[in-house]
Amino acid sequence: MDDWLIDDDRLSLGRKSVLPGEGFFHPDSFEEEQAEREAAETLAEAGVVVIADPDADGLACTTLVRVARGEGALLPAGPHELQEAIEWTGEYAEADAEVYICDLCPDSEADLADLDALTARVERVAWYDHHQWTDDLATTVREAGIDLTVGDSDEVCTADVALAELAYDFDQKYEALAAVTRDHDLWIREDDRSDDLADYAYWADPEEYIETVLKYGADLPEEVEDYLAEQRVEKEALIEKAVERAQLREVGEWTVGVTYGRCSQNEVAEALREQGADAAVIVKPAGSASIRGTENFERAHEVAEQVNGGGHPRAAGCKPGVYDDMLDYAHHWTTHGAVAKQAIIDAFKRLPEEDTEDSETDS
Repeated sequence: MDDWLIDDDRLSLGRKSVLPGEGFFHPDSFEEEQAEREAAETLAEAGVVVIADPDADGLACTTLVRVARGEGALLPAGPHELQEAIEWTGEYAEADAEVYICDLCPDSEADLADLDALTARVERVAWYDHHQWTDDLATTVREAGIDLTVGDSDEVCTADVALAELAYDFDQKYEALAAVTRDHDLWIREDDRSDDLADYAYWADPEEYIETVLKYGADLPEEVEDYLAEQRVEKEALIEKAVERAQLREVGEWTVGVTYGRCSQNEVAEALREQGADAAVIVKPAGSASIRGTENFERAHEVAEQVNGGGHPRAAGCKPGVYDDMLDYAHHWTTHGAVAKQAIIDAFKRLPEEDTEDSETDS
């Protein structure tokens, strides 16, 4: 394949909106080999290791670990890369290392297959999270000798958990960093700085983000604000494309906004909420999807769990198992995710009725 075919810089905005980024077209085997080499280099001679989702919450946790422990080599891992990150840490980490796993929740026992090898190799493993855990998975982690702390996903982000659990007297700026991170991660949106942190974590290299918040906390410097303003020109245009192609669908008792595109899902979900949606589904060109709720719909994680995902009551993610080959992806792009959209809408329809009985008892 010619490189120019997947070159983002030459694509028009309309085409960029419906196609995945360049990384999608690299074989997983190639990326996994490269990722393992990089993991081995990261873990070599590291006394403290942080396995974390490289979003604002996971990177805030990494920052707090570095402040409290004086170091913390970051091994970035998304939710679908957790098993590999645990495996590689169990193979390449130093024998006396401390390991912190942050802002990641296993989807199944398969994600935890290499826990025993990890705990047998390193000195200590602590796991901080705030997602929706099943009792069985939590028990598996704790029985492996890991110190697991899961915060209330309606109240705290993982940075809050790390702030409370790490035995360190943190400066107020790091307490503020956790609070502003929570504002975005829990979709509270009462602090203008939270969108800046989320966008900067998305666009910047993880080490650049960590170095910046170590120095400035949640109050990003002017040069970062200027960088964000430049990046947001295209971001806003992609959001607009996704909102324009959205449809509101009545699914049971809820109005669900459904759309497709390479975009910032939270802002799209907010626009759909303003149009009357109780929930929003944003299907991405790479095949994954984001599900966002509102005060009228707090079951996003229940929908996602039916289609290979999970998350929080108002924010969840998934990747429906509807892609068998590249022809399926071609159909996905040309139909703007029609099959994935329907799979997720069907999951809404399968939600069991909530118990609406009055919980009060007669005195």
